[in-house]
Amino acid sequence: MIIDEGWRKMIEQGALAGFPVRYLERTGSTNQVAIDMAKIGAPTDTVVAAESQTGGRGRLGRSWHSPAGSGLYFSMIMRPALPPEDLSKITLAAGLALCLAVEKVTDLALMLKWPNDLFLEGRKLGGILAETVNIKGEPTVVVLGIGLNVNAGAAVFPADLQERATSLLIETGRVYRRSELLAAIVTELQGQVRRFERSGFKGILDDWRKRDLSLGRELAWLTLNGRVVRGVSLGPDDSGQLLIKDAEGKIHEVLSGDLSLGSVHG
Repeated sequence: MIIDEGWRKMIEQGALAGFPVRYLERTGSTNQVAIDMAKIGAPTDTVVAAESQTGGRGRLGRSWHSPAGSGLYFSMIMRPALPPEDLSKITLAAGLALCLAVEKVTDLALMLKWPNDLFLEGRKLGGILAETVNIKGEPTVVVLGIGLNVNAGAAVFPADLQERATSLLIETGRVYRRSELLAAIVTELQGQVRRFERSGFKGILDDWRKRDLSLGRELAWLTLNGRVVRGVSLGPDDSGQLLIKDAEGKIHEVLSGDLSLGSVHG
């Protein structure tokens, strides 16, 4: 077992890689804690990290499995200098940042499933939940919540997740320092948001598309009103919305909903 001295220092000092950190042994949801902190003026780039979550949140009201001591469960408070119409694109920027950071630490090749999932060897490794907070007279706050399966063995996951979820340990047989991963991720998140502010969305989207797990694959899309649409993914358009072409040739713009991957399109 690797001794993670950096994690211990982060807990003691309340900081990591120059970022303020609030560490919690156990919490319901780091996103909710970060939202509450933002409302009372917590600084931009503050990180809320937990050893475990009892109510970790994913998209569409799902829960995020958060076994103690084996993963990264954290949220970051951001106040991006972006117009309101660009805030939804932050999720894709965060996905790219998560990929780049993990790749730097592990040398693994990762993929992204629109809009917010990180995949390794065809199984889910991590996810992102972006939530906005409007505070009167202040810039819109974006709280980025991230869950990453790091040192979890297969037995840690519930039976219904074991074939769909994975971890860095499962895929490589290596135990990783969570402090090193967390420092790399928050640094990259800050960098990609600044890139977005400075240079716009195009470069981020171009890099995201290189890691698009769904491109050219058949998808089943469950809309929010319960209708199922099947088609081939054309990838995200220039605004970051996913495009799907159905069997009749009609192109659908996916704003939200539940996606499942099918076979590779031939």
